Amino acid sequence: METITAAAQRALSRAEGIFGSRRLLEALPPSGAQRVAAVQPEEIRDHLIHAGWAESCVILSGDTGFYSGAKRLLPVLAAAGFTTTVLPGISSLQVFSARLKRSWQDWRLCSAHGVAVDPVAEVCHGKPAFFLTGGSLTPAELCRQLTEAGLGGLQVTVGEDLSGEGERISHGTAENMAERTFSSLSVLLAEAAPRPPRRTPGLPDEAFLRGKVPMTKQEIRSAILTKLAVTPQDICWDVGAGTGSVSVELALQGRSVWAVERQAEACELIRKNRAKFSAWNLHLQEGTAPEAWVCPRRTPFLWGAAAGGCKKFCRWLSAGIQRPESAYPLSP
Repeated sequence: METITAAAQRALSRAEGIFGSRRLLEALPPSGAQRVAAVQPEEIRDHLIHAGWAESCVILSGDTGFYSGAKRLLPVLAAAGFTTTVLPGISSLQVFSARLKRSWQDWRLCSAHGVAVDPVAEVCHGKPAFFLTGGSLTPAELCRQLTEAGLGGLQVTVGEDLSGEGERISHGTAENMAERTFSSLSVLLAEAAPRPPRRTPGLPDEAFLRGKVPMTKQEIRSAILTKLAVTPQDICWDVGAGTGSVSVELALQGRSVWAVERQAEACELIRKNRAKFSAWNLHLQEGTAPEAWVCPRRTPFLWGAAAGGCKKFCRWLSAGIQRPESAYPLSP
């Protein structure tokens, strides 16, 4: 337990009872304290009430201030009248940055451990993105999502079993890492994706690849995107995306964009324009709305461009099946 501080070690030596997961309890050195395999706040509280110990400890993995069980535990113990002291250890983030000999002050810090996360959106902010991984969102799965978005060449680094006997640091591209298997105790650092400088909406029409597919003109794009006032936290939809001109501009302004388009030629243009403008957070869903609209969550904004199905789509929205906060329909 090299990442436990001297203050925490003293507290453990005085404790009459120690709570934690079985993995963490088994890693502790021998002591006279009773060890209780429990992590749920209510279970820990109830045991403490009946035990009557003068001092006890709860050991948790990770940083106590970053997606930690301490957030739920502390209010439960306080409500029961217990006095607590938080003794943070050395986090995997600190160990990882030290191993890489890099500062982490400019990294985006993300948790993929029991929390939904979009790795593509996270790397599109101009900063490296650090991910705590766990469950189904392994380093390989995050790299697979990056690769599917066109970022297979992005440089990534994986840290496994940090400070443990099996510690390993691996460097490579997202595409290569997507094929590997990593320890369940791993972190991932993905470098920032290449992006054009942020600018006001309304790119010139001639900047887009378009072929024979209709495209929303610059003036209309500029006006509607200004009204939408998309922020870097917003998830947007472009239904009937055409060449992807609106989708691209939304992607350059927002967190992520989901473009629905049914024409094969238009879908190919969307892919090409996504690559041209490095709009990696633009996700294409091929098909007809609303059937192709597989929305991961309630979305703040929608741009609707109907192609023969406007009435059906509007009835679908009105039924409340998936209601955006702002909808701007545009018929070509």
